[in-house]
Amino acid sequence: MKADSAFRTITEVADDLKLPAHVLRFWETKFKQIEPLKRGGGRRYYRPEDIALVTRIRDLLHEQGYTIKGVQQLLQKESKTAANTATMQILAEKKAGDAGNLVPLLQEVRNELQHIAKQLRALA
Repeated sequence: MKADSAFRTITEVADDLKLPAHVLRFWETKFKQIEPLKRGGGRRYYRPEDIALVTRIRDLLHEQGYTIKGVQQLLQKESKTAANTATMQILAEKKAGDAGNLVPLLQEVRNELQHIAKQLRALA
């Protein structure tokens, strides 16, 4: 058995979730947040955070009755909320600590915002 932190193939993830592999490939086209690493020949390797996300998507679609559009909207809303929380936390930690050079902090915030913008563009 692999460690929880190990990368898994699409077949392993599909088997664990009791889904066909083609469903995971389809979800990758609908949910840009799913970004498994792709190696030679297009072979996919899912990280633990990818597995958690597809597990959640499966639950929302199959157990809770959400539509694909509904899950997309939910994930987009959560992404915005998480980004705001992370930015506020970074600023609070910086304010509480050293009030030195703000450039690294601002670069970190900018990078996070660019990542969020990429995810939002992918959903459009």
